[in-house]
Amino acid sequence: MLYVKLFWEFFQTGLFAVGGGMATLPFLYDISDRTGWYTHQQLADMIAVSESTPGAIGVNMATYSGYITAGIPGALTSTLGLITPSIIVILLVAAFLNAFHENKYVNGAFYGLRPASAAMITAAGLILARVVFFGGDFSNGLSIKPLVLACVLLVFTHIISFTKKLHPVTWIFFAAIMGIIFEF
Repeated sequence: MLYVKLFWEFFQTGLFAVGGGMATLPFLYDISDRTGWYTHQQLADMIAVSESTPGAIGVNMATYSGYITAGIPGALTSTLGLITPSIIVILLVAAFLNAFHENKYVNGAFYGLRPASAAMITAAGLILARVVFFGGDFSNGLSIKPLVLACVLLVFTHIISFTKKLHPVTWIFFAAIMGIIFEF
């Protein structure tokens, strides 16, 4: 029964998380709250692992969530649940989009999906910021170490010109080393 529930939860996530992997985050937080399969801290760790490994973040997170919930069969079930709606939708869209690409209603629907995707990604970013900078609860107070690291990375990746051209993997590696050194 756990596998059916894993499939269903991630099927719904895959069906409604319009906007890519980061848009799955609000759904994953909701799954955490409702099922207790993983904590918000574990979800923050999943995000870190998913962002630093090859592949789509949504698929990586579904796989990781399923794995910590029910091992390898859970990982396969969650991943299949997440990607099934996309496969179905993309096949339907591909079959009908060419015939309706000039339709004002279709164009309007796509135009309306953009701000919805942006809002979902923003909400996920705010939730992640709360977990990282406040330990998940504002009553814990602001954690200075992650704030300093975020500010340093922001300066080096956006302001100091000779570091702007470094590959993102460099910054992931740097952040991991800083996390080890400063014991995040």
